[in-house]
Amino acid sequence: MVSSSTQAASIVSRLAPRPPKLPQQSHSRAGRNLKAAIPTALILLALLALSLFIRIEVFVGLVVVALGIAQWEMAGALLARRFKIPLLVLLTGQSAMLISTWVWGLGIALLIYFVTCAVAIVWNAYSRAKGITDALAGCFSLGWIGLMGSFAVAMAAMEHGALVISAFVLLPVANDTGGWLAGIMFGKHPIAPSISPKKSWEGFVGSVIACLAMAVVFVGIVLELGWPWVLAFAAATPVMSTAGDFAESLLKRDLTVKDMGSLFPGHGGMLDRIDSILFCAPVCYLLFAAGFGLF
Repeated sequence: MVSSSTQAASIVSRLAPRPPKLPQQSHSRAGRNLKAAIPTALILLALLALSLFIRIEVFVGLVVVALGIAQWEMAGALLARRFKIPLLVLLTGQSAMLISTWVWGLGIALLIYFVTCAVAIVWNAYSRAKGITDALAGCFSLGWIGLMGSFAVAMAAMEHGALVISAFVLLPVANDTGGWLAGIMFGKHPIAPSISPKKSWEGFVGSVIACLAMAVVFVGIVLELGWPWVLAFAAATPVMSTAGDFAESLLKRDLTVKDMGSLFPGHGGMLDRIDSILFCAPVCYLLFAAGFGLF
């Protein structure tokens, strides 16, 4: 019995979140290992496409798993500043938020968010000296990952959900790709060097052009929403994607971590990969809902 309990404790200890490695200086102008990053990106896109076109519920399940991993990474990163968030409570509440969004809509997900925050505060208040502070850090994490991720599930629940999600994901991908290419080729004027020195105004222009091209194809031609909506998506996506990148850069700097995780070679962790997508989700949902006349 003692041996079994010891083995169980060892397994739990290995699965528990840990702080990521400290930052290391990158000398690559591209800022990433392309030999690892490109195959990883292609595999992720193929997995996304497979989940969408087999059955849309598979995509929803993939979102639940992906955001669960992101929440686990956030818990590990927050440990770098000795914030110990109630991970079990957050994962349970987050999964309920995402599934309820698919079944009943965003209103129920918002209610579950507040209930989960209340449970986290009560749970931590009686468990440790820093309970309230840790619980509030958990509420922040649940809002960042779970609440914004619920908007992605809400888009999947729309009519032609697979096409809507394809547009929603590929717009930030186009933003990142266009910005990266323009940045390494022409980048000379940093937008915010103290936050993200590799992001330049030239790269931002490249992001806008790439998003416009992607919006023309998916928003204008495939989803037939018209030019006003094409321009709205082309304008909103670079702004929100860049805001998401900057927000995570500030968080990682404050937590003294280089990446939120190391799950994907060349990309860091799950949260590093989806930071801009999460920030785009609420705005894209509002634009799609307005474009389809759902308001």
